[in-house]
Amino acid sequence: MKRDKYRVRGFGRNGNITPSFLGVLLAALLLNTGCMRDADNLDDYIREVKQRPGGQIEPIPEMRPFESFEYFSVGLRDPFAPPQPAVSSRRPTDGPRPDPHRPREHLEEHPLDSLRMMGTIERERTLWGLIRDTSGTVHRVRIGNYVGQNHGEIVGISENRIEVRELVRDGQGGWIRRDAALAVRD
Repeated sequence: MKRDKYRVRGFGRNGNITPSFLGVLLAALLLNTGCMRDADNLDDYIREVKQRPGGQIEPIPEMRPFESFEYFSVGLRDPFAPPQPAVSSRRPTDGPRPDPHRPREHLEEHPLDSLRMMGTIERERTLWGLIRDTSGTVHRVRIGNYVGQNHGEIVGISENRIEVRELVRDGQGGWIRRDAALAVRD
C-alpha cells in the first residue's frame, strides 16, 4: 500500500501539521470550551427560588350578572339598514321650475364657476356687468339675463359683484332655488 493513498488533510507532504490546520483545530477547541456546562450559579439561584415560601393569591373577584338589553323593534327602523331619506310631501310639480320654452343665452353654455366677472359699465342709469367666458370673450349682461348651466338668472349687479339665482334639481324630481355670485377678482 502506498502511503499517499491514506494521507490526512492538514498534514504536509512529509506528515507534519500545517499552520492553517493547527489554527482551525485551536479555534474549534476554544469554541467548544464556551459550550461546556458551567451553570453552578444558575443551579444555586433555582434552588433559592424553590425554597422561598409561596405568596398569597387573591381570590377571584365576584362576577356581577350581565344585564341584557332588549330591543323592541316594533315601529322602529332596522338599526343595521342605512337610513332612508324622509319622503317629501310636496309633489315634483310644485315649486319653481325652469321655463323650457325660454330661448337659451350664450353664457348658459358655460359652467358658472368657469365664468369671470371683469367689471361693470353704466349706461343711461343702467348698470351692466362684464363677464368673460372660457374662450376669453367678454359679454355685457344685465338683470334678467341668464348665465351658467343651472338656469341661473341674474338678480342683482353691483360694482364688484353679480348676484345669480340658480334652479337646481333637488333629487326628488323637483327643483330648488340656490343663490350664487360672480365677483371681481383682484
